[in-house]
Amino acid sequence: MNQLDANNNNQITEIPISKLHAFEGHPYKVEDNEEMEALTESIRNNGIMTPLIIRPIYCTDEYEVISGHRRLYAAKKAGITDIPAFVHNIDRDAAAIELVDCNLHREHILPSEKAYAYKLKLDAISHQGQACGQNGHKSRDEISDTESGRTVQRYIRLTYLIPPLLRLMDEGKMALSVGVELSYLSEGQQRFISGFIEREDMTPSYSQAVRLHRVSESRNLGETKMQLILYEPKPNQREQIRLCRDDFREYFPDNYTDEDIKKDIAAGLELLYRKRIRDREER
Repeated sequence: MNQLDANNNNQITEIPISKLHAFEGHPYKVEDNEEMEALTESIRNNGIMTPLIIRPIYCTDEYEVISGHRRLYAAKKAGITDIPAFVHNIDRDAAAIELVDCNLHREHILPSEKAYAYKLKLDAISHQGQACGQNGHKSRDEISDTESGRTVQRYIRLTYLIPPLLRLMDEGKMALSVGVELSYLSEGQQRFISGFIEREDMTPSYSQAVRLHRVSESRNLGETKMQLILYEPKPNQREQIRLCRDDFREYFPDNYTDEDIKKDIAAGLELLYRKRIRDREER
């Protein structure tokens, strides 16, 4: 194995697969699915076309993977013994930042992966600041080149969700805005809501999630209150009466807009309501 200079990150080196380890706490899922089977078959037939990026583990002859966890897994399945890699001689904080930046460009990235990736990078940047004698506070705007600091913070909030709720986010069954609001609830409250979702096969709306969050701040969010909020009809579940414009167009001037028609209908219903009240009182 070639001995690399600390500043030479561009030299490809063959590394025994037995000396490579996943980056501890990395947020990206490595799943044994059809895509992994296809990748394994490709590596078996063609080898690894894109070298991994790795870093030396201090005081050992082993390495930590920065970029290429799926390729590493597939190579093990394919029976590969040595892997081409770029060795970056950097500390863990710099490696964490590089790991996140190398993977965020992927086409398919789950909300949970993005949440923990942003948190990993923010923690690494903050730790770098503390190590340099700074106050450790770094703007969340530095985390992503494509998303605002507010969006980054919203994703990081998802790391406070319990796994079943976070799984709903990954499956596309719950919106980001709903997950953020539920992340402020206690673990027990979240578990109750998770059980409700599984039992009733329905997820909270954004307005319900906001109410749950607000009531929880007053420490009055017990199971009964949560049920009352969760069973409230959602706007799209309420019955609606649809009127065809042509059915009553003859009753209004030609120059009337839809808004004018709505106002006249409301005024007419008000008069009808008052007449009914009078008729009832006269009986």
